[in-house]
Amino acid sequence: MIAEVWIEAQWTAVLCHRYRWTHLLAIIARALSTAADPPRYESGMKALILSAGQGSRLLPLTADKPKCLLPIGPLSLIEWQISELTVCGVDEVVVVVGYGADQVEAVLDRQRRPGLSIRTVFNPFFNVADNLASCWLARHEMDRDFLIVNGDTLFEADVLRTVLDSPDAPITITIDRKRAYDADDMKVEVVGTRLAAVGKTLSAEQTNGESIGMLLFRGRGPTLFADMLDQFMHTPEGLKTWYLRVIDRLAKTGVVEAVSIEGKAWGEVDFLEDLERARQMVASWTSELPKSLASSS
Repeated sequence: MIAEVWIEAQWTAVLCHRYRWTHLLAIIARALSTAADPPRYESGMKALILSAGQGSRLLPLTADKPKCLLPIGPLSLIEWQISELTVCGVDEVVVVVGYGADQVEAVLDRQRRPGLSIRTVFNPFFNVADNLASCWLARHEMDRDFLIVNGDTLFEADVLRTVLDSPDAPITITIDRKRAYDADDMKVEVVGTRLAAVGKTLSAEQTNGESIGMLLFRGRGPTLFADMLDQFMHTPEGLKTWYLRVIDRLAKTGVVEAVSIEGKAWGEVDFLEDLERARQMVASWTSELPKSLASSS
């Protein structure tokens, strides 16, 4: 017990040194607001975050930094992701980096702490390849149950809890539903709870949801996914393909289930208007900070 208290004290001192007070208070607020909810994976869970891209549709904001480092309230996008992941029991985070890799590494270094392993995989093809290549380069990390989170998906912990609590399946894709879908949405066709198809070109008649960019792989799911990634990368179009093409192919074999997180807070940060919506969303998270702490910020 004395050792645990000493470790916590040392880590608090490190946080105070590494973060501005506003950043530290935001982290404390999220921890306090979810303290009553036990982690879903008490034995730990691995998460793979795909953050190799620049985010060119957010220029000029991403002219000198990658999208994942854009500030959303007191924290950057990737810091919010890691915060919500760890609340739910994730203890191992692997980030695929590319554009601005050194900057991302510096931010991740501030996130490292006892009980949380963070490492990176560099994607040298980030400027010419799509995200299937990022997954393929990290396939050696697919050695146990793990999550994939797109680098531009912002989410509250309740989203991840819903995914982790979903019925066991080799692969689980997280979806949301809305009244209408546009050309940029990664649309899905779900029959019952089973994924039938996923892609941006699905017809309006097929579409009954959209992927939010979060998937869970359990049991034989990691091996199925890694093997199919390798098959795709051995084709001429491999570098220019989204990893959800692999999920679409696997869905045809009946191994992909869908879980809906309707009504829970999440957003994709792809355009300038998305960034403003994301900032409004996290404002409600930081407002959960106790007044005794908020008064010192």
